[in-house]
Amino acid sequence: MKKEEAIMQGILPHLGGAENLSSISHCMTRLRLTFKDYEKVDIEALRNVENVMGVVEDETLQIIVGPGTSNKVATHLAKETGLKIGEVKEDNHTAEDVKSSIKKKNDTPIRNFLKRIGNIFIPLIPALIASGLINGAANFAQNAGVDPDVASWLQILLVIGGGIFTYLGILVGWNTAKEFGGTPALGAIAGILIINPQLESITLFGEQLVPGQGGLFAVILAAWVMAIFEQFARKFVPSALDIIVTPFLSVLIVGVATIVVLQPIGTFVSEIITAGIHGVLDVGGAFAGAILAGTFLPLVMVGMHHGLTPIHLDFIDSIGATPLLAILAMAGGGQVGAAMAVFMKTKNQRLKNTVKGALPVGFLGIGEPLLYGVTLPLGRPFITACLGAAVGGAFQAIMSTAAIGIGVSGLSLIPLIADGQYFSYFIGLILSYVFGFLFTYWFGYKEEMAENLK
Repeated sequence: MKKEEAIMQGILPHLGGAENLSSISHCMTRLRLTFKDYEKVDIEALRNVENVMGVVEDETLQIIVGPGTSNKVATHLAKETGLKIGEVKEDNHTAEDVKSSIKKKNDTPIRNFLKRIGNIFIPLIPALIASGLINGAANFAQNAGVDPDVASWLQILLVIGGGIFTYLGILVGWNTAKEFGGTPALGAIAGILIINPQLESITLFGEQLVPGQGGLFAVILAAWVMAIFEQFARKFVPSALDIIVTPFLSVLIVGVATIVVLQPIGTFVSEIITAGIHGVLDVGGAFAGAILAGTFLPLVMVGMHHGLTPIHLDFIDSIGATPLLAILAMAGGGQVGAAMAVFMKTKNQRLKNTVKGALPVGFLGIGEPLLYGVTLPLGRPFITACLGAAVGGAFQAIMSTAAIGIGVSGLSLIPLIADGQYFSYFIGLILSYVFGFLFTYWFGYKEEMAENLK
């Protein structure tokens, strides 16, 4: 029996059986499930299923099984239940009631805001990763002396890798409108308005407009207003005219508002955030880098880290690279080091197997298996992993390391490091590994911690 099928058969009884599932979906590392009767789900039993690395209760139940595994387990689960992946099938209101209660328990303004931002960008991550790596390879070739004006293959790579970043505003506008209950195509129009090259032919209030100004912050703001206005207009427009009048009014009114008001507001927000982070790093230096890297794992733990994506992309759009990503990537390095120390010290075979299974993807920058399967359940190794990350973050801040793309971290981020600072980034990563290991080995792990794991 294959590993993915074994996981499916292991978790299914603790989900209340095949008939209890109402929807199945997945992301890179997690199954995302909803149920007809949430009370039938045994969370503790799920955590003890072999190869399950963690369970997160959110608006969906999220079972961490690792990259390359989550999609296959979802396929087996769909086949077993008769549900299609992404399909929702609910016979009563129990599932919605449970989701509402979980949402209320986790309801904080900041968390909700960052989760909304995350929902906009998470579907784009595979495309950002692929394009970023292609861009990184092209960038590496240029640094090695290849002339793109002569090498056609390099020009092709630059076109493929740069496409999504050129038109990213359209995709972000689409997802923003969808997230806030609007028509995705109208949100895409909001994105087009922000990046449209024809803006530079317009002079407004004595100043020539600049395409792309305000970046993704302006796109999100415009698409959000588009969705809100569309819903507002629909309340007053007769149903027979809705398909014509509502989108017409939305695009016309919000389009004008975008060019005159919303884009300048987005520009102001973008400049404040970019200048603020630059100021923190310039003034705080190594200390600021240590704090940022050392506190990033808690954000990952609650799924709020995706809310930082527009900040990274705004840096890339404005200055060509994001210094924040190189610092935050050290969080995964600290975890890798902590997990290696646990592996060295523990006699618990199940814990050793978990570490062995999660370490390879940990080196490649996918930290959730280590986070939920090793450091977080043990407790203190989570703290020592953060301390190890802080050392690497301080080094990256001192060296002013930055990345030209997003979506990956760990060793996978090396091709995306700007200005040829590959070695500086690698040294910072090694420091995170080493100090994550040493802090955990010296005072972060005792064998009784493993004995307390069920």
